[in-house]
Amino acid sequence: MNDPVVRLGNLTRSFEQGGVRIDVLRGVDLEVQPGEIVALLGPSGSGKSTMLQAVGLLEGGFGGTIEIAGIPASKLPSDGRTSVRREHLGFVYQFHHLLPDFNAEENVILPQLVAGRGRDEARERARELLGALGLSQRLDHRPSQLSGGEQQRVAVARALANRPTLVLADEPTGNLDEHTADRVLAQFLELVRGEGSAALVATHNERLAGKMDRVVRLHEGKLE
Repeated sequence: MNDPVVRLGNLTRSFEQGGVRIDVLRGVDLEVQPGEIVALLGPSGSGKSTMLQAVGLLEGGFGGTIEIAGIPASKLPSDGRTSVRREHLGFVYQFHHLLPDFNAEENVILPQLVAGRGRDEARERARELLGALGLSQRLDHRPSQLSGGEQQRVAVARALANRPTLVLADEPTGNLDEHTADRVLAQFLELVRGEGSAALVATHNERLAGKMDRVVRLHEGKLE
């Protein structure tokens, strides 16, 4: 059996607010297997985004252990965490965060260039992904010229551009109407499965969560 792409052990996170300690994560244990798509379900404010920030190595202050692709990532220095993010992780957020001055193709090419891929190879990969998402006719359109659903599909292509081991998605369709959300999620799941990546998808939507391989619920700082 392959090792998990993510292993969390007794993950904790607390904040001080107005002199009061708030325990957001209270000992989270989780394993995600290669190729598995897991829904992280919970209402707004339950700590889903905080948990994804931990797995994405985006901030410190967490207790417990975080392993990414067998690497004890929580113990790495800043440059080591950056390397793990670049080599193993892709991110999709509720808001697309595309670079406004670059077109769709360029937004998918750029992270590949940062990772050291040649421009021709990066362009071919961008066109492959955007084509799979039905955007072959929108390659030269900037984000402001795209609909909300199209913007989010470009963000999905960008997240998968470097063939990540794990995609982290935080309410990836939360800013879309129901019809568009269903279409974008279906394309996201199809593409992630086709790429062989694993995914951890935070959502508050029970119906969308049911389309994934497994559902875990974050309640009062612990997983159920």
